[in-house]
Amino acid sequence: MIQLQVEGMTCVSCTKHFKQALEKVEGVRSVSVTYPQGLATITTDGRLSTKLLIAAATALGYNVRLDHSPRSSSSLFDRALDGQDTVKKQTDSEQSLHIAIIGSGGAAMAAALKAVELGARVTLIERDTIGGTCVNVGCVPSKIMIRAAHIAHLRRKSPFDAGLPATKSIVRRDQLLTQQQARVDELRHTKYEGILKNTPEITMLRGEARFQDSQNLIVTLNDGRELVLEFDRCLVATGASPAIPVINGLKDTPFWTSTEALASDSIPERLAVIGSSVVALELAQAFARLGSQVTILARSTLLFREDPAIGEAITAAFRSEGISVLEHAEANNVAYVEGEFLISTEQGEFRADQLLVATGRTPNTRNLALAASGVAINAQRGIVIDQGMRTNTQHIYAAGDCTDQPQFVYVAAAAGTRAAINMAGGDVALNLTAMPTVVFTDPQVATTGLTEAEAHAQNIETDSRTLSLDNVPRALANFDTRGFIKLVVEASSRRLIGVQIVAPEAGELIQTAVLAIRNRMTVNDLTELLFPYLTMVEGLKLCAQTFTKDIKQLSCCAG
Repeated sequence: MIQLQVEGMTCVSCTKHFKQALEKVEGVRSVSVTYPQGLATITTDGRLSTKLLIAAATALGYNVRLDHSPRSSSSLFDRALDGQDTVKKQTDSEQSLHIAIIGSGGAAMAAALKAVELGARVTLIERDTIGGTCVNVGCVPSKIMIRAAHIAHLRRKSPFDAGLPATKSIVRRDQLLTQQQARVDELRHTKYEGILKNTPEITMLRGEARFQDSQNLIVTLNDGRELVLEFDRCLVATGASPAIPVINGLKDTPFWTSTEALASDSIPERLAVIGSSVVALELAQAFARLGSQVTILARSTLLFREDPAIGEAITAAFRSEGISVLEHAEANNVAYVEGEFLISTEQGEFRADQLLVATGRTPNTRNLALAASGVAINAQRGIVIDQGMRTNTQHIYAAGDCTDQPQFVYVAAAAGTRAAINMAGGDVALNLTAMPTVVFTDPQVATTGLTEAEAHAQNIETDSRTLSLDNVPRALANFDTRGFIKLVVEASSRRLIGVQIVAPEAGELIQTAVLAIRNRMTVNDLTELLFPYLTMVEGLKLCAQTFTKDIKQLSCCAG
């Protein structure tokens, strides 16, 4: 129970207005107000902070104070010495550390749950749908759509068509979308909404936050009210949104970003895609397999930031499926005339029924008033952080796609967990040395560690081998030998430092490579391990053996 002294009430109607307003604050169970005494008695569910309640009451235009103010929050946590990345409160009598988290996606939720585990109380601020990009409009719906498209493709064409005749699929995109959205809703409820509901130490505010200064947030609630929220620590985890390139005429057309593409209940007959990286390629192939005639307009080449062999392999795979890949075809003008897109490039003009723009994602930092907090951003508006997720402003941290870290949800979640530990007094870092990446095209692309070019830029002398998949028994048994496995090693030590894979199941192989790099294994170490026969991962061992042997002269099990 909390009691507030309220000054400024002039009639009984004031008490009614005050009572109704406070009852709407999340975490408030009941409010009783007496006009003559100017006393408000509030019962809460135990999650609502006193500071937040006072801020809500003050926002109504009254002077409000506690009858008996509790001790103020301070830095209350000591780093534990048990080596388990945990911390503890100094004393039970002190009020717990208050952490404000802006966002509710992978980084935010991981941080909130770890902070609660460490004894902090958390205020989570979300302006839109709980769960962020991945579960709602990113990883989950896109992989469902990609899987459906893969099934449609196999029914239409496979290496076994001679014995299993192909059939023409009827694509009911509206039904696929219903199935897709049901699973999205289920995962959002299970992994986000349900957890928040059952974690009383986390208070949820629906609204948009911006910094007042380095110790306070201004929260504009979705109902129009405005609160000032004081924090001991703050984590910015606001994610990113589709980047829109500056192309003449584009903004005046009904183009798609990935969000609209994934939510579409129809498949366009002709789809043009501007972009050459992960999202562009995943969705381009999915729409092609579901029935669209797809043209990709790449400013450079496909996946041009990766080893050149990767882009070449994916380009060949796409063209073999009938996807038109136009390299060095930068769009310079877009128009929408009579229900048709006209896209002009130096290679000519292209027409399409729909246009997907997938040219990267921009950090959601523009509306945070970061200048008021002193937090620095880079040229791409990403928040600059160190390996402990600290910004340049004391007590303010950031994690996930709104920062200068790689934009992957598993990186965001790992960063959020470590940020919470550090906000509570710990000192842990996020090691991205052997970060795995996967592009869910078919064949898939998976990488970890350094490419040869990246190693040379660090003055590391390298040796490498590339194994085509026609040397991998599993690929031969599948009658699908598209792709390769490439190992990059430090020449002097033979230690594995990078792996690049293009293969139908590359995403399932890459974690083995991650473990090998993290454990500083050499190619000789890989050759001595047992790999099960007729698995794709056996290809890692086979490629390692090529450093010292001609594997074409080995028996089938690569012993």
